[in-house]
Amino acid sequence: MAENYDVIIIGSGPGGYVAAVRAGQLGLKTAIVEREHLGGICLNWGCIPTKALLRSAEILDHSNHLKEYGLVLEGKVTPDVKAVVARSRGVSARLNMGVGFLMKKNKVDVIWGEAKITKASTGTQPAEIVVGKSTKPVVEPQHPLPKNVKGEGTYTAKHIIVATGARPRALPGIEPDGKLIWTYFEALKPDFLPKSLVVMGSGAIGIEFASFYRSMGVDVTVVEIMPTIMPVEDAEISGIARKQLEKRGLKIFTKTKVTKVDKGANSITAHIETEDGKVQQITADRMISAVGVQGNIENLGLEALGVKTDRGCVVIDGYGKTNVPGIYAIGDVAGPPMLAHKAEHEGVVCVEKIAGLPNVHPTDKSKVPGCTYCQPQVASVGLTEARAKELGRDIRVGRFPFTANGKAIALGEDQGLCKVIFDKKTGELLGAHMVGAEVTELIQGFVVAMNLETTEEELMHTIFPHPTVSETMKEAVLDAYGRVLNA
Repeated sequence: MAENYDVIIIGSGPGGYVAAVRAGQLGLKTAIVEREHLGGICLNWGCIPTKALLRSAEILDHSNHLKEYGLVLEGKVTPDVKAVVARSRGVSARLNMGVGFLMKKNKVDVIWGEAKITKASTGTQPAEIVVGKSTKPVVEPQHPLPKNVKGEGTYTAKHIIVATGARPRALPGIEPDGKLIWTYFEALKPDFLPKSLVVMGSGAIGIEFASFYRSMGVDVTVVEIMPTIMPVEDAEISGIARKQLEKRGLKIFTKTKVTKVDKGANSITAHIETEDGKVQQITADRMISAVGVQGNIENLGLEALGVKTDRGCVVIDGYGKTNVPGIYAIGDVAGPPMLAHKAEHEGVVCVEKIAGLPNVHPTDKSKVPGCTYCQPQVASVGLTEARAKELGRDIRVGRFPFTANGKAIALGEDQGLCKVIFDKKTGELLGAHMVGAEVTELIQGFVVAMNLETTEEELMHTIFPHPTVSETMKEAVLDAYGRVLNA
């Protein structure tokens, strides 16, 4: 007899493991299936280890400007790439073990292997999955298999949640090979620092790696097909970020595409073509392909069961439900925005709906913040100015520069901007966009405000502590209504 559960979750990334924790809290008999690492891509190969790398880069950058702070260091601080990577992997391993602890704490069974859904729920009969041997064996000693895991076999559950995440997208003819053309996997664990690097794509992944490697002293060129870097961001904000990145020495091409890549013995030559048809070649030691990700929807049995997909992602409603009863999807596999915090929220919403809790609100993607941890940082939530105008909204726009903020000046990081967009008639906060020091920590204030349907008047009456960079938030609101105090 197959072991039966209330909920089985396929994939233990941020969406999957958080959904499992919440299901355990609600008393549901729960299991999670994983084939490689607890914590998924985000914890092991994405969000967390990249931030550890970027922290090392930030400290190195500060060390090169000590005189500006009245400090003297004899000699020069140089990066030890092996030690930098080792620290990053250690941070990842620590959190990987933490996920295992959370599963045990919340009485969630861990099933090791690769799952395929073989039967959907019929109402009277549960859904069924078959777990086979993993084709992705653990290769890092600091990421051991958790103890007391279940293995291959058949399992049943009333509800199956697909949380299998996404993988790097590859362009035909420019596929990553792990040696000369890297994905984020290889970029996270370089054996050496290349002298030169081409980054294809300027989304969050591409720009973060470009920023990191530039801080490490690498000659970096970014190639982006869209008119602006970080194309999902407000154009004004991305323009400021671009100027600061170029000031740090990055070479950036926009409205430009990589048409082909020639491989040498230990280098690549990228052929790039600008919008006006001009072609040039860039030779570098390595290339990072950062042209997006695609959902892991293959080999799960979804097609045979008639689960609807669109452009490589599972189609769901605001509660994670697919068109097939008893089958749900959350996180990257369920489409953009492909962000860990969106996955976590979707997982909680999905499980609470399954458990029958009252007043469960569907996920509102318009209130999902985005953060890019380059230097300077970029963060946003809601509509850009251009999008608000496209929708025909009558808007007020407020701006406040970091050059007028006392704390930013004291930090020596006065290059930045806070920008807010309001509905002129109702005072509704439609969007907020920031570039500068620690804005990824500040953006949550605007996210909370939007979630609480806060108006401009309520924000104006909120007391912000002084001196803080957060004061730029209030000043931007005041600026939208002609009441700015410090600029």
